[in-house]
Amino acid sequence: MISKNRIKYIQSLQAKKVRDKEQLYLIEGDKLIMEYLHSGMRLKLLAAVPEFIDLLLPDEKASIDEIEPASLKDLERMSSLKSPHNAIAAVPIPVDLPDPMKINDSLLIALESVQDPGNLGTIIRAAAWFGFRYIICSLNCADVYNPKVIQASMGAMLNVTVCYNDLGKLLEEAGKKGLPVYGTYLEGESVYSSKLGNRGIILFGNESRGISQDLMPFITTRLLIPKFSSSTHGVESLNVGMAASVVFSEFARRRN
Repeated sequence: MISKNRIKYIQSLQAKKVRDKEQLYLIEGDKLIMEYLHSGMRLKLLAAVPEFIDLLLPDEKASIDEIEPASLKDLERMSSLKSPHNAIAAVPIPVDLPDPMKINDSLLIALESVQDPGNLGTIIRAAAWFGFRYIICSLNCADVYNPKVIQASMGAMLNVTVCYNDLGKLLEEAGKKGLPVYGTYLEGESVYSSKLGNRGIILFGNESRGISQDLMPFITTRLLIPKFSSSTHGVESLNVGMAASVVFSEFARRRN
């Protein structure tokens, strides 16, 4: 069975500084791990109960560098979840990500200072659902390889490329190329009546502060998600994950 040192190593990947050093991140759960294997992703390390390992096909095992049998108690020690699954795996962090400055043929999603891992994971999942391929995060966003982000995105990381960049430079470059920059506000034109294109950048701001003053000058179209309820209490706004889903849906509807 798996050694104590191996357990500690897997536990250590919960921390960003270790993930950055090892260039690995964790995924948990039978279904998610099988999705990664079926997508052609290679796993660096798999720790799982023997029953899970026995069900793996030869070509699936061939896509895993190291396989460590573990008990449920061992998995509980390694897991970030309250109810651990039958398997946990370490996956290489992608390298050679595309330069967002050179992506001009599609809509990019830009996120400024999104701090909550659950929100980031939800946005990634929504982007994958509605057919958006690229998300550019500001340098102070939550870490996309945080276990909470991975769990909230539920495998959507396989379909969406997420990278980090200076959003000021990105939006400035977009302006030079004549690309529209859409920003979400509590005051603006309804997303349902605005003119929406198939190229440019859709920008979402911080959960509490919204889009910063530094980035506002780059925005060419202010989008509002209209409120259809007459209630004046309890619901002042949507959180950024919900707002992103609504906006993605309308862009996708126009695209189709």
